[in-house]
Amino acid sequence: MGMLGLSILLWILILERYWFICVTHRKSLDGVVSEWLKRKERKSWTAKRIREALISENASTLQQSLFLIKTLTAVLPLLGLLGTVTGMIQTFDVMTRFGTGNVRGMAGGISEALITTMAGLVTAISGLFFSADLRRRAASETEKMAELLTQH
Repeated sequence: MGMLGLSILLWILILERYWFICVTHRKSLDGVVSEWLKRKERKSWTAKRIREALISENASTLQQSLFLIKTLTAVLPLLGLLGTVTGMIQTFDVMTRFGTGNVRGMAGGISEALITTMAGLVTAISGLFFSADLRRRAASETEKMAELLTQH
């Protein structure tokens, strides 16, 4: 899968996580809190373990795909550098065959090298921003659930 495919996968995962946190999770949070409120007893050791399990399960679902997003964010600049190397190889191949007189042929390789580097870095930097924001939101939602289950 090339850089474009991985970039698309990264953005699909980011959009899915935002949808999950903003829409799906809100609905499931209401359900979990209402189930917790239905319990007659919420102070025992067993109730505290159930509460911890609910919070842990919630945190796990909120953090789903965040590691993959972080990994893709780290891999994309490396793929950009790989594109740089292949572009420079193409440029050197043109120089070997035609010498330095074929500027148009050399420009294609240099263009490939620069575009792939830029694409890898732009995608990775934007992915890094959204990855950090998603991690922050997941932690915030986990704390919110812990508060809601403690207050009741």
